[in-house]
Amino acid sequence: MSFLLVIPSIDIKNGKTVRVVQGIPELNCNEYGNDPVEMAKIWRAENTKLIHVVDFDAAAEHSRKNFSTIEKICSSVIIPVEFAGGIRTLEDVKAIMDVGISRLILSTMAIESPKDFISAFEFYGPSKIAISIDIIDKEVVIRGRRLKTGIEYLDFAKKMAQIGVERFIVTDVLRNGVLGGPNLEYTRDVAEITKKKVTHSGGIRNKDELMDVQNLMPLGVDSVIIGRALYENRFPCQKMWRVAESGIFQ
Repeated sequence: MSFLLVIPSIDIKNGKTVRVVQGIPELNCNEYGNDPVEMAKIWRAENTKLIHVVDFDAAAEHSRKNFSTIEKICSSVIIPVEFAGGIRTLEDVKAIMDVGISRLILSTMAIESPKDFISAFEFYGPSKIAISIDIIDKEVVIRGRRLKTGIEYLDFAKKMAQIGVERFIVTDVLRNGVLGGPNLEYTRDVAEITKKKVTHSGGIRNKDELMDVQNLMPLGVDSVIIGRALYENRFPCQKMWRVAESGIFQ
């Protein structure tokens, strides 16, 4: 039997690990320790199989000031590290790939610079590049979740699947970091319409809600990203790191 892969999120701003509410790190921004590298080591010690890193400085300012920290994370743990935030050019793609991440998650670049996105996607392939779909009221938002695009999320998902994208990370921004419960409708719909692998992100508060996500596994929803609920110790961590022996990083 396969189990849902639980992925802890490390959100970085000004070189520190922060809590992010509805995609805005400045809102109720409580720090959970000064060192994201040490946080990655803690999650590794808890036997997680994959870490999700978001660079909010890069998303907001198109800055690379946290890249050295991300490189330290990658070299400090022997598990894959996936990355999201502020990657908008081919030069950005190469720079972040060179620090040692295992998977790059893009959104803004795919919408604003589609030719460059396709070039990067064709070079690195679907195992290295995934698409994030950040949604507010069924509309895709980009640039650090601050800019509405006028694009309906399922239209975007279908277009990316046609290009060859094999994994989507789906977030209802309004549920992110507020511990209000997950919106599984968006996640389920993307899985059903694309027939691809989907990671749910946002809103998970407890074990029962993890089981609700796990019930979507037959549709292709195989993993879930959790941030605030983990940092606030709402789960017994060791009991959550359950994953099938095969297909950990696909």
